[in-house]
Order: sequence, then C-alpha cells, then structure tokens
Amino acid sequence: GGGHSRAAAALIRERQLEAVRLELLEILPRFIRPAVTVGAIMSRGAQTLTPDTPIREAAQRMARTGHEGYPVVQGEQVVGLLTRRAVDRGMQHGMGHQAVERVMDRGQVFVTPDDPVEKLEKLMIAHGWGQMPVVSEGQVVGIVTRTDLIKLWAEPPRPPRRAEITALLEQALAPELVALVRDIAATARAMGYSTYFVGGLVRDLLLGFSIGDIDIVVEGDAIALTKRLLHERGGRIKSHARFGTAKWLFDGYSIDLVTARTEFYAHPSALPQVERSSIKQDLHRRDFTINTLAICLDPDSYGELFDFYGGEQDLKDGVIRVLHSLSFVEDPTRMLRAVRLEQRLGFHIEPRTHEQLVQSLDLLDRVSGDRIRHELDLIFREARPKDVLRRLRQLRVLQQIYVGLTCDEWTHACFERLRGAFAPGGAGWPDPSPDLHSLASLAILCYRLDRTNLEAVFSRLKVPRAEADVLREVESLQAVLPQLARRQSASAVYRALLPYSLKSLFIVWVASDNKTIARRIRQYVDKLRHVQPILNGNDLRRQFGLAPGPRVGQILDTLRDAILDGKVGTRQQEEALVKRWLDKQQTMIDD
Repeated sequence: GGGHSRAAAALIRERQLEAVRLELLEILPRFIRPAVTVGAIMSRGAQTLTPDTPIREAAQRMARTGHEGYPVVQGEQVVGLLTRRAVDRGMQHGMGHQAVERVMDRGQVFVTPDDPVEKLEKLMIAHGWGQMPVVSEGQVVGIVTRTDLIKLWAEPPRPPRRAEITALLEQALAPELVALVRDIAATARAMGYSTYFVGGLVRDLLLGFSIGDIDIVVEGDAIALTKRLLHERGGRIKSHARFGTAKWLFDGYSIDLVTARTEFYAHPSALPQVERSSIKQDLHRRDFTINTLAICLDPDSYGELFDFYGGEQDLKDGVIRVLHSLSFVEDPTRMLRAVRLEQRLGFHIEPRTHEQLVQSLDLLDRVSGDRIRHELDLIFREARPKDVLRRLRQLRVLQQIYVGLTCDEWTHACFERLRGAFAPGGAGWPDPSPDLHSLASLAILCYRLDRTNLEAVFSRLKVPRAEADVLREVESLQAVLPQLARRQSASAVYRALLPYSLKSLFIVWVASDNKTIARRIRQYVDKLRHVQPILNGNDLRRQFGLAPGPRVGQILDTLRDAILDGKVGTRQQEEALVKRWLDKQQTMIDD
C-alpha cells in the first residue's frame, strides 16, 4: 500500500472485485467517522411528553420554558413531535382539555448521537420537523434543532484546540488538582454523566488570569456523583437537593459540583425556578456571553471548548453582552454584575446591552434589598470598587437603588484610604476583618446622608440590625468631629470617643480627610483606650475606706484623666490625688 494523509492505495491480488468492495463497505464504518455528528451540536436532556398529556398543560410548559417543540414518547418509543404552532391552534379551537396526540405530528422519526449531520438534514427536510429527537440505547437523550444546524453552517471550521486548552489547564492548576479533576470526570463517565468547567473559570483561563474556585457542572446528578466520590475516596460532602449542588471536601481541596440546570422566571425580577437540564441549556441561563464558555472534562473529549453563544469572540473584543433581550427583565441584578465585570476586565458594555440596561432600570425597584446588598458586597470586594460605583452612578443604577447614593471624588479618596488600610503593611487596625471592609464600604457610600435618608437606605437594603447600629453611630460621631479638630487634652479626646465602637471609629477614621481628626482617632484607638489607673476599686476600699458606689467610679475616672494628661504617673502620685479629691469633697460637704 501507499499514499498520504488524505488518500491511500493498496494492491489486492487474487480476490474478486465485488467481494473486496463488500468487505471494504463493511469495515469502513469502523475507521471513518463523519466530520460533524449529531452529538456535537445537540442539546442533551430533552424534555418529553406522553400522547395523553392535555394540550393545555403542554401550552403552559411551552410558555414557561420557551421551547418550540417536544418529542412525544410512548413507553421508550418516539411516536411524534408536538410543535408550538400545533398547540396554539389547538388552544384557539378550544381543545385545551384534549390529548396532544390529537394535534401532534406523528412518526417514529429520530437520529442518534453518532449519526452524521447530513442524515439529520435529510430527515428534517423529509418530515418538516424543526426539532429532531436524539435517541441512544432506546431512550431520548437530547434534541437537535434547525437553529443548531444554522449555527453549524455559519461557523467556519476551527482547528482542534484540545491540546491548547489542556496545556492552559495544566499551567493554571496544580498537577495534583488536574489529576483529581480527571478522576472525577472518569467516575462521572462511568455513571453515564458528562462533566465540564464552565463560566468564570473558563473565562479567566482564556484571559490568562489566576483560577480561584473550582466548580464542575455535571450533565447528570451532581449529588449522586459526589456521594460516589465520597464512597470511593472519602472526604466530606455538603449538598443542597433543591438546587442539585454539592461540595466535596477532599485532601485539602473544596470542589463544587453542580447539576446542569435551566431556570424559569414566573415574573420579572422573580427568583428563578430550577429544573435539571443539559449543558447547553445550563449555559443559556447565564448572564453574559463571556460566561457561557465550557470545557469538557470527559476522558474522551478532555479539553474540548464549547462556545454556543459567541463568548470567545466577545472575550477577544472586550465586550459585555447579554444572551437575550429579556435578560435584565428576568434578573435586574445583572445590571450590577455587568458593570462589575466591565470595570474589572477593562471591557465595555456593547450598545444593545447598554440600551436594554437603561430601559430596565425601574425593575430594580422590585428586587429585594438582600439581593441588592449582596451585589454591592461583591462590588466592595473588587480591586477598584470606586470605578464600579462611579460607572453605576453614570448609568443611574446607583440612584435607582436609592436616590441619595452618590460616588464622587470624595468617595474615591475614601475608598483609596480604605484599600490602603487593608493592604499588606498598611496602617493596621484592630480586627481588620473582611466583614469590616464590607461594612466600611457601605458606610462610605452612605456617609453624607442625614438620619432620615440613612434609615431609608437601611429599609431599602434590609441592612441587618447590628450593621445599621454601627452606621447610626457613624452618623452620630460626625457631630463630635469639630471638637476633635480643635486643640484638646488627651482626656477630652478619650471622653469624646469612649461611647463609640471600634468599627464606627474605623469608618470615620477612613472617611476623614482632616489629618488632625484622623490622628486623634488613632491616638485613642492605639493608646488612650488602654490606659488604666494603677489603683483599682479594691484599693480604694481598703486604703481609703470607700464603700462601693458611684464615688469609686468617679475617682477612677479622675485618675484616668490625670494619667492621660500626664499629671500623675506613679502609685504614690495616684494615692495623693485620691486623698486630695476626698479632702475636697469633704470640704464641700462641711461648707
């Protein structure tokens, strides 16, 4: 034999031509595969109906899911296809109570995942079906549509990129984590499931950013897979049956496994209702095209990049784009996420998405305060929250949340000081926890509001009582600041700031652009609040015969003031001061 990569020749002797031809036709399918199969473009996990399903119920499901057709299955056999057009006509004729078999297109028509796309095209033309059931081992495993074909025709052929994506994964993840992910994928495949990296992880991988949390989407039952991993390898799991999610804690790693799902919104801004679905539908529910990329982890397809919605091109173009025109209507919090991603990545919101955002602003009023506050917390954790807030102000998103919220040069300066306070080697502060950072960020946003508007923000954002109390302290503390700006003794500074918590003092310290005020607050926090007299209540009772009561507290306060102002420094000096104080009190009584 001989030839090259696109042709081959062989000389066969002493055989009849027809016998060789038949043998060749028999063995070719074992070696020749179609360039594109149905499995490459189908959506897995198709929903089906039975012939006796009422037309009215089918109409409700179509309205909820947006699907244009459902395979009709009797037992495990495809017997027809129900289209939206047939359902609409049935409802118009008052047939809602009748079974879908009255209006469905009949036929045992389907393709398999291994069929070439050419076979799919011929069946669609022959039967006029715009949605074709995909059957494997006697069960409907997916659906493939005319839209899938059109996208295939429109896309130019791409060179295989599995080697490239695999290399990127191995550069971004530790070798032991790569091995663990491959083991998870192999276990899933043995259960008949497929696994994927999706969304932000894939986006950041392609952009060359570091990878944070490891989330794996499972086309199947993520909780069942996690339990299998627990049984075979050990570790611990935490699961949430309602959302089909589980966290596997193993060997120092925390991996989230999520069942591929689709979401439906009962009304604008409602929380989504969730149903198990395919990877394609799971990606379609996401917010922006750049978050719809997926990497297959299956052993036989490891590293294959899935891009159903043009996400990679938008990554290259630096574009934030929603997937459909009702995206902000279904979830108005996507407005805040759009701006957060835009500023973090240095991208821009594309014109049509910008237009839809502006048109949907009023829907933010329907979103709960808890959800808005959660999005603000995520913004506060960004490297440059001031840029995100400024853009939100420009788009009037901030004002829509509450009319008094603003972000200007003063706000920017405060956020810079806050960033510096939490930076390694920064100014330092007792208890610089992430919670304090979030609270301080919200306080900066609300710092210049009066009490009435502050309470309105608390109500709108459902601010927890403990946090609201701190922000009320901040508002009250601002009245003390002019006193701190003037020349004051250390004891006067101590008494002025004593009623306030460390959290409220931190916020005012960050927010103050007056160096004298900031210095006095740090003086109190770092030194003054720790000062205590050498003498205590027991000493006063033993040495001076004082009975428990208010006078003991007054004397200790007097001693602390004297220490703060440098008037006493030893035990003997404190004892002398107490004696003078008692003598003075006795003189006043005698007079």
